[in-house]
Amino acid sequence: MKERLQYDYTTVGHVTIDVPADGSRRPGGSAFYAALQAARLGQRTLIVTQGVPREVEELLAPYGAELELRVIPARHTTTLLTAGWGPTRSQRVLAWAGAIERELRLDTRVLHLAPVARETPSRWHAPTAFVGLTPQGLMREWTAGGGEIALVAPDRSVERVAARCNALVLSRHERAPAAGLIQRGVDAGALVAITDESRPCTVLLGDGSRLQVEVPRVGEPLDDLGAGDVFAAALFVSLAAGTAVEGAVAYATAAAAVRMQGSGAGAIGDEAAIGRRLQAVAAGRA
Repeated sequence: MKERLQYDYTTVGHVTIDVPADGSRRPGGSAFYAALQAARLGQRTLIVTQGVPREVEELLAPYGAELELRVIPARHTTTLLTAGWGPTRSQRVLAWAGAIERELRLDTRVLHLAPVARETPSRWHAPTAFVGLTPQGLMREWTAGGGEIALVAPDRSVERVAARCNALVLSRHERAPAAGLIQRGVDAGALVAITDESRPCTVLLGDGSRLQVEVPRVGEPLDDLGAGDVFAAALFVSLAAGTAVEGAVAYATAAAAVRMQGSGAGAIGDEAAIGRRLQAVAAGRA
């Protein structure tokens, strides 16, 4: 049965069970972090994911007042063993919910394709949506039985997904394997933002031009997990609202900084927190 839903912001991708070194279980995945950021920006937000419904619902229960959830049933929920920080972070796949093979019909202002483990569908119908893609999960490869994730060049079918998007966000560490995907997106007129930690964010535009947007230093970062997804959500919301590129990137950078100044998903900021960060940067106090 196909549903037609009306939302401001919809993420599609696996909500994961993240297992850190202490053995605890917490929600993760780009679809979760990006959706929570969008919700805290006042967006009516839906997550479309795949996994064991009861597991995913229990995992996201603390955020039930902020997010709506649709779970496509699967035998497993994607589970990742996670260790480290930033580009040195390592992850192992302990369980996989599988590819999202169902065609999705969504009525949403922003559609964010947010894969973590090669699951984004090639078939979706969202005729009025601004479509954003965070492609890292489409470049991941792992061996069975808990193999460590490695980045590989995406195949041609993934590049075709990029050609249907308005904007893409990825990191400098993903730029080389994603070269073909980036070019396909730019050729189709998409904006591509390439983050580089504290160094300037490179923005490639569909007209062949590029921008370098400075990234103010984050004083004492506590935790960066999900910061890239928060950046992407804030960027897509801003761009879809008609904000100029440099202003949208600055806003997304401030959202990521707020996230990094706290621990866990609870540190994801709202409009007020991001506004205070922008004011501090403008005043030279960041």
